[in-house]
This record gives sequence, C-alpha cells and structure tokens, in this order.
Amino acid sequence: MNEQVLVVDDDKEIVRLVRSYLEKAGYVVLTAYDGHTAVHTLRRENPDVIVLDLMLPDMDGWDIARLIRGDERLRKTIILMLTARVEATDKIVGLEMGADDYLTKPFNPAEVVARVRAQLRFRARHSQPDDTFAQAEVLRCGPLMMDVGRREVLVSETAVELTPTEFNLLHTLLQNPGYVYTRSELIEHGLGHEYIGMDRTLDSHIKNLRRKIEPDPKNPTYIQTVYGIGYRLAEP
Repeated sequence: MNEQVLVVDDDKEIVRLVRSYLEKAGYVVLTAYDGHTAVHTLRRENPDVIVLDLMLPDMDGWDIARLIRGDERLRKTIILMLTARVEATDKIVGLEMGADDYLTKPFNPAEVVARVRAQLRFRARHSQPDDTFAQAEVLRCGPLMMDVGRREVLVSETAVELTPTEFNLLHTLLQNPGYVYTRSELIEHGLGHEYIGMDRTLDSHIKNLRRKIEPDPKNPTYIQTVYGIGYRLAEP
C-alpha cells in the first residue's frame, strides 16, 4: 500500500505543486487549506506524513502538531513543518511541539519529496524487528530504561513521552553508551537524513530530549556534548 501524505497550506499553488511532486514519487496525497479541515482529515484518514504550513488562517501549525502528538492514534504521524518565517526561534519551537523536520519557504518541492522519503524509510527501518532489537528489547542506562518493542521510555520508573524522532535519537545513543557520535552520524541514524545542513535541527532535538529525561537539563547526566565532535550517552 502506498503511504499517504497530507499537505496543508492556505496557498493553493504551493499545495498543487507539492502534491504534483509527491504523486509523481508514488505517494497518495490528501490536501487541506485550513487547520480545521486538516484536523478532520487527520482523524478520518490517519496519514503517514503531514506536510504542515505553520501559518494557517484559522489555527497555526503548532496547535495541530500539539494535537497530533497528544493523540494516541496519531502521534506516530511524521510532521514536516513549512513556514515563511525564518527566525531560528520559530524552528526550535516547531521542533519542540513535535515536528520531525522543518523547511523554510521558498523551498524546492523536490526537497519535500526527499525529506518525506527519508523519514518514511527511516521509520520503516526502525519499526521492523531485527536481530539487534530482539537481543536488546530493553536498553538501560542507570535509571533510564527503553523498551524498544513497546516504544516506551522510563526515567526512574516514570514514563516519558517522546516524539518518534526523539525516540529514534535516544535509541541510537542507548545502543552504544560511551560512544561519541558525530553530528553527521546522528543525523543519519537518528533523524534518517542523508544530507548535510541539519546540525541546528539535531541540536534542537537533543535539547528537547534533555528537557524530558535529564534531572537538570542545563547540567546533563545522560546526553553529554563532546565539543567539536557531537554527542554521547554517558556510560552507567
């Protein structure tokens, strides 16, 4: 079955263009031009990916992202945020709300296809059990525990809600405590991308992870920065 992508933007020309490129790539494309229609379509169709404009006439993309991540049925939906706003804070807030990726207008619609494809391939690779997952169904680092099969994370026996991207990043780090991952390694293995230019996105996801799992995010216990190289998970 072809994956479904919901494209949401109040600019009909952008919707038409992105839809054309996605359909040529083999995806089933749904469309919406406002937030309420997007929410209705999300709940009815439960698409694999939503390409979501940040600024909509009736509600903003942040509200829709929060709704998706707060809904048990929808929370695995991949969110690719689009915006004409270029401030770094907008991008960080979008990722904090649960977006998996972020593109600033104007953009090349071929890049939308590339990022959608990368996210879907990455999700498929991580959702299918393999020998590694079978041997390490539960990963631990001190009070931090991840049940890979159930996609659950506990810190000191307390459940922590992570976005799919945050979960994949933490899973990558937990597989090799003490190993220093370069930014490019984490972008490829944790974010599913095979191209450069995602350093700021990675740092924002790491910041969000620390906020959720660290006792003191400003003085992290688990995810340590190795300056000039990348990140590592502290050995127990």
